[in-house]
Amino acid sequence: MKRVLCLLALSFAILGLGGCQTVEYAVKEKFGIHKRDILVARVSDAREAQGEAREQFKSALEQFIALTGTGGGALQEKYEKLSSAYERSETRATAVREQIDAVEAVARALFTEWKSELRQYSDPELRRLSEQELAATQRRYQSLIVVMKQAAARMDPVLAKFKDQVLFLKHNLNAQVVARLGTTNAQLQGDISRLIADMERSIQEADDFLREMKTTGGA
Repeated sequence: MKRVLCLLALSFAILGLGGCQTVEYAVKEKFGIHKRDILVARVSDAREAQGEAREQFKSALEQFIALTGTGGGALQEKYEKLSSAYERSETRATAVREQIDAVEAVARALFTEWKSELRQYSDPELRRLSEQELAATQRRYQSLIVVMKQAAARMDPVLAKFKDQVLFLKHNLNAQVVARLGTTNAQLQGDISRLIADMERSIQEADDFLREMKTTGGA
């Protein structure tokens, strides 16, 4: 009996968590802010987060290059800058992932609602036109979210390499070690260049999506 009660409590807790966003959407719709508007806003936020992450990864790479090219004089100071750059990069990467999750959540809600409301049409021609617009919007969204996720996936291996270098330097802070790390510049720079290119592609995809949503009204 106790186990059953625990499972019921857990189920209600999960439903409560899932219902928070439903309540949020309902409240916003009372004020004229619909799911398509929330989707546009969240795509815009995700685009901004990726832009900030792109600039932060560029900065982190510059710190790494500066560190590997330095003499022994300001080594500790440059290591600390690299470590801070890594931490900021990690923070930006987390923000990108969270924004993408937020985009997916409202997109699911929007498309579910849109599809269910198709049954409410009495005019078959209007229903057909709405179905076509739904399909077109879903295609635009799928193209966007795939590119966003591909760019986000690039962040993890780059962050892992940065973390390895920061940890290694932390325990081996001397000019000889830094000279050896210089050989990794080309590889790391290539990784980040590809990441930045992916992010720029994702940002452009977001711009295209937002422009089309504003042109069509999103519905």
